[in-house]
Amino acid sequence: MYDAIVVGARCAGATTAMLLARAGHRVLLLDRASFPSDTMSTHYVHPPTIARLAGWGLLDQLRASGCPPLEVSRWTLAGVPVTGCAPPVDGIRAGYGPRRFVLDTLLVRAAEAAGAELREECNVTDLLWDGDRVVGIRARGPRGEFTERARVVIGADGLDSMVAKKVQAPKYEAVPSLCCVYYTYWSGFTADYEVFVDHRRLVGAVPTNDGLVMVVVQAPREEFDEVRKDIEGSYLRSLALAAPSVLERVRSGRREERFVGTGRLPNFFRRGSGPGWALVGDAGYHKDSIGANGISDAIAHAALLVEHLSPALGGARPVDRALVDYTVRRDRESLPTYHFNLQAARLRPADELLDVLRAIQGHQEQMDRFFGFIAGMYGWTEFVDGVAAALGTPAGAPGAPAG
Repeated sequence: MYDAIVVGARCAGATTAMLLARAGHRVLLLDRASFPSDTMSTHYVHPPTIARLAGWGLLDQLRASGCPPLEVSRWTLAGVPVTGCAPPVDGIRAGYGPRRFVLDTLLVRAAEAAGAELREECNVTDLLWDGDRVVGIRARGPRGEFTERARVVIGADGLDSMVAKKVQAPKYEAVPSLCCVYYTYWSGFTADYEVFVDHRRLVGAVPTNDGLVMVVVQAPREEFDEVRKDIEGSYLRSLALAAPSVLERVRSGRREERFVGTGRLPNFFRRGSGPGWALVGDAGYHKDSIGANGISDAIAHAALLVEHLSPALGGARPVDRALVDYTVRRDRESLPTYHFNLQAARLRPADELLDVLRAIQGHQEQMDRFFGFIAGMYGWTEFVDGVAAALGTPAGAPGAPAG
């Protein structure tokens, strides 16, 4: 009998398993993959999440992978440039853009080192029930079918979560896909963390492992059928429209891998818990990749889940009550960023946002604070009120930008 079974061993699941095991709980971690293993991702990890990894003793391993620190962010939105770096969190200012076969494996090994039991190449096919309560899983692995029981089953199994389907977790705040996305990796290319939005295109550049730079393009979802007919041609045309400087570097570099992409970027929350179960990561909260928040949110919500669940597993309070509180707090803390991300995914920077960015030109502290806002260190109103106070502009921030 385990305290927790975690289904899915990538960022959300491995972090959850690691933290629960470090707290002394008996944890089983399952994944259909074997690690190292890659997955679709736009890679960027915001500085507050890097500070978490440092606090857990994992940053040195990330650095040792050869993934470069990204200490400068360069954004240009509708022709308005902003360059800076988010304010420090526990002395950390750099973001990183690790390949997922690096980051996920690092977290999986940390979970194992903490005492979690890892079973790879296992496909979880069903849940075990006692009345309306989830009490375990049924799975198929290299040695055949098996069942295991636990006090809590945690679905960290992504967008198409089997756990979410079996418990019939309802969706809410749902919005269909607004963008499509394709990316690949380039050598002979230098970049900081760079983002360009113009002509209803987003172009992002993220230096990653092995001296490569991931360059991503997002376009409106309604163009997906045309984009996938000529992925490379569409990709290069988007660079020409939104980021000519990136196109120049691409032309002088070399593409090292195939294009990866999707037109499926739905936006939703799922109910995050119920009797004997919880959802974490993309299984419970999915949104467009435009804000590069997926990894950071997965890790943050794993920590939040463990913060609520671990004392309950130790007998401090009812487990189900702790899981409800986790869901309430997850939603409360995520909704503002979720709505901003939805607006950004429409690929039309709002006048309110552009006005603020024009106002902070030449004011480095405020440009740094903009990147702190992007990293989720504070909300839009706090950011804009801070700009008004610092620059002596009239009080009363505009509403959240519409794009």
